[in-house]
Amino acid sequence: MTLAIAIDNAPEIHSRPWGHYETLTRGPRYQIKRIVVEPGAKLSLQSHHHRSEHWTVVEGSAFVTVDENRTLLTENESVYIPLGAVHRLENPGKLPMVLIEVQSGCYLEEDDIVRYEDIYDRFEAA
Repeated sequence: MTLAIAIDNAPEIHSRPWGHYETLTRGPRYQIKRIVVEPGAKLSLQSHHHRSEHWTVVEGSAFVTVDENRTLLTENESVYIPLGAVHRLENPGKLPMVLIEVQSGCYLEEDDIVRYEDIYDRFEAA
């Protein structure tokens, strides 16, 4: 008799048109994700009603829009996105960009996204 034991602690990868993300850990009022944005891709221009975010680039570079400010971040640089701020993430490089996102707030689900502009025609909103 053969006994097979499946052990899988790897985070689940969630594919998106711009790349993918995985949740690394989660608590009652925080969530930490690893986000990979493919070259030339960008996330929707969006905001959240229930969470703020802190992004740290760990590979590549990112154009980040927060309200009226647009900034180029490179490895080991970060930005804070306050609750309700209109924001976007873009990869201007030729290699995938990787960042760590720390979310904090009272509600952290994916349906807390209000999209204002999206090149992939996704406009579901909370």
